[in-house]
Amino acid sequence: MVEGVAVPEDGERARPGVDPNSPGNGSPLFAALYGQLAPHPWRDPADDRDAYVYFHERSLALGWLSDVGAPRLWGMNDAGHEHPFADDTSLVTWFQVGLELAGADRPLTTLPTQPFLRCATEATQRLGTLNLSAVQLLLPVRDLAAVLAPEPALSPSLLTAGWFTPGDPRERATVRITLDSGRVPAVPAVAATLREQLDRADQDVFRCGEHSRGDHDPLTTRPPLSDQFWEGPPGHRVTFAGTLSEWSPDALGWLGGFLAELCARNGITTPVLLTASRTA
Repeated sequence: MVEGVAVPEDGERARPGVDPNSPGNGSPLFAALYGQLAPHPWRDPADDRDAYVYFHERSLALGWLSDVGAPRLWGMNDAGHEHPFADDTSLVTWFQVGLELAGADRPLTTLPTQPFLRCATEATQRLGTLNLSAVQLLLPVRDLAAVLAPEPALSPSLLTAGWFTPGDPRERATVRITLDSGRVPAVPAVAATLREQLDRADQDVFRCGEHSRGDHDPLTTRPPLSDQFWEGPPGHRVTFAGTLSEWSPDALGWLGGFLAELCARNGITTPVLLTASRTA
């Protein structure tokens, strides 16, 4: 059985989920990559390694899954290409892990969205040439909310924003960033505050332009994700238009982590779905 895929006893079709025996004692962290994938012509047709295997191998290679050395970031749940809950044909790959929580002595103060998205992208690129048009990340904000101080200026992500500055201005990308709290109106309730904090933050990774509430998701009306992992389906959302320092998994992952910290600091405790799509 593929780790993270439950096989119901009544013969119902198996679907991706969390394996209770898999490592990772925190909430699920989920990513979906959208766009086009052109298979490598040199890849051996007999090679049966898939997105799950490549992600697992890359996580081990970078020391993010191993028990040796630095504390691991996550435990494997599942990954794949197609998804039974997907309704967008541009879905390329998806990945799901369980966050590793170290306990009260070392609380989780930021989400590992940057290494997670980097690992997911590199695993996908082992399968083919990726033209990435959009990314979805499920941000388990509740794993941060209990330990973060309320001041946005203390967000851990701001300590690493300098990596993206100064950047090549030709790499800046016009994007739409949607945050969705599902059936809970948590995100719209703090939309104006989030916008103000983005403007005042000491970072140049994401320059926020206009924002609006209730827009349709710029990618799809339903993510490839079971509603059991968050307060789905999508419903209460806010969209920020702006520019990203670069259209890369590093910048997107950094932004996901920073927005999760801002959400937690503003009292949000439910998972938040982030959708980032490139518009130019």
